[in-house]
Amino acid sequence: MDRSAQGGKAFGFLKAQQEEKLDSINETFLNDPKYADEEDLGVKLVSFKEKYMEFDLNDQGDIDMMGLKRMLEKLGVAKTHLDLKKMMSEIVGGTSHDTISYTDFVSMMLGKRNAILKLILMFEDKGKEQETKEPGPPPRKTFSDLP
Repeated sequence: MDRSAQGGKAFGFLKAQQEEKLDSINETFLNDPKYADEEDLGVKLVSFKEKYMEFDLNDQGDIDMMGLKRMLEKLGVAKTHLDLKKMMSEIVGGTSHDTISYTDFVSMMLGKRNAILKLILMFEDKGKEQETKEPGPPPRKTFSDLP
């Protein structure tokens, strides 16, 4: 039997399990009265899930320090190890954790506090919206463009 095919199936199975777990967490947020007034909540949750799965490098359901580092590098915002630790503690509520759970991630994205990572991700999404709407060179960004 071809080992790469078997590895591919195992990887697909892990991803399917992870997606199922994240979908059930999304369902919890959809049914939470605290977020009842959130506009386009279902669409946002699907987007958050896709972003989260992209950077959960170990497929364990958590984003670790390397996953966070890769996410920020891909967004063009490289950070030092100290910055990463600070961001992680900001997201998980000041406790000393080595990973960001999906629940913490969604709470941060839907929360009123403007965590650094939330601002970076929102800025990236605004950039994508402009890319699809306006052909030609992108407009200059200013501080007033930040969410």
